[in-house]
Amino acid sequence: MFEQCKWYNEPPVFGVDQDRLDVVTGTHTDFWRTTSYDFIHDNGHFLARPVDGDFTAQIHVRAQFEDLYDQAGLMVRIDERRWIKVGVEFSDGHLMMSTVLTNEKSDWSVALAPALADGFWVRVTISRGVVRAQYSVDGVTWPMLRLAPFPVADRYLVGPMCCTPKRAGLQVAFTGFSVGPALDKDLHDLS
Repeated sequence: MFEQCKWYNEPPVFGVDQDRLDVVTGTHTDFWRTTSYDFIHDNGHFLARPVDGDFTAQIHVRAQFEDLYDQAGLMVRIDERRWIKVGVEFSDGHLMMSTVLTNEKSDWSVALAPALADGFWVRVTISRGVVRAQYSVDGVTWPMLRLAPFPVADRYLVGPMCCTPKRAGLQVAFTGFSVGPALDKDLHDLS
């Protein structure tokens, strides 16, 4: 699947081996727009695949998050003003399940992450103007992280994302990246 993708802000070090993408982040990288900080950062690492219409994408992420705002997960992007990133972010000394939804301005929502001994899965569904973000520690059970309005577009970009706003050198391994038709499951169906 990675062969169908192109870099938006290529990292200094990366490698692809079949189903696995390894990335080492560059210095002071992030995606954020104005809220609370009055700056715009659009230099995070994002390996983007185009998708027409509604879809569900998911990926497995493994990393050693150590410094404030270290983050990795999945991103869906229309353009620099409309996007969402979903994954894990290191904040206040803890791993947090994190979503940042941006429609002109960014918002940020976090919750304490469960134990992630072997990494985590992230799933994002875009369907009929709504984004549904889910996570999993086992690839079987998928609690919801976020349900929100999301701009409708003919084409989206989706793929793995990672950033280190305070440093460089986060090593991230992405596997199991898939994109398919939008899942049409009940909100309380955690499969």
